[in-house]
Amino acid sequence: MSDEVEPKAAARHKPVRRLDARSLRGLAHPLRMSILEMLTLDGPATATGPSARLGENTGTVSWHLRHLAQHGFIEEETGRGTKRERWWRVVEDTKVLETAEFHDDPDTRGALSIYMHELVQQYFSRNYLSESWDGDWQRAGAISDWRDLRMTPAQLKSLNDELMAVIARHTPEPGAEAAPGALPIIVQIQSFPRKERGNG
Repeated sequence: MSDEVEPKAAARHKPVRRLDARSLRGLAHPLRMSILEMLTLDGPATATGPSARLGENTGTVSWHLRHLAQHGFIEEETGRGTKRERWWRVVEDTKVLETAEFHDDPDTRGALSIYMHELVQQYFSRNYLSESWDGDWQRAGAISDWRDLRMTPAQLKSLNDELMAVIARHTPEPGAEAAPGALPIIVQIQSFPRKERGNG
């Protein structure tokens, strides 16, 4: 399975970075993944913002920020802040993780498991359902589930490629002006095989 930290729709405008075993181990920590998620969704921050939202002390968050920077996931925003308060931003590239490369590597399998479980948890903890939205937004959002498909690996890959192409068509070009009333949108796609269980 190929998991993209950022989907292919974003790859049109950004350099692509394939994550190796070292960078996967550097990312695969629940707190680091939460910090990176916040910087990705909300933009640059010092250690103070994530520490308050995550209930961690600033020293711990600062250490994890430096660790993320060491592995190339974030960078310091130069010309902003002070020696005591450094601003950090996400490195603008598309990160691609080929999970199949690490399944047979005992040194990395644990990190891969942590990363995948934490990623799924992040996806489902985003707060659309817990926030108040007006009727138009309530009717526009969707949570859908299809269970009656049967496919070969090639067919599943083709389905994913088609879905990504649809998202790419709706991804604005850099610098394009958003329509009045437009808000940031998150699209989540999960497609995976299920082991068949007997009825007996």
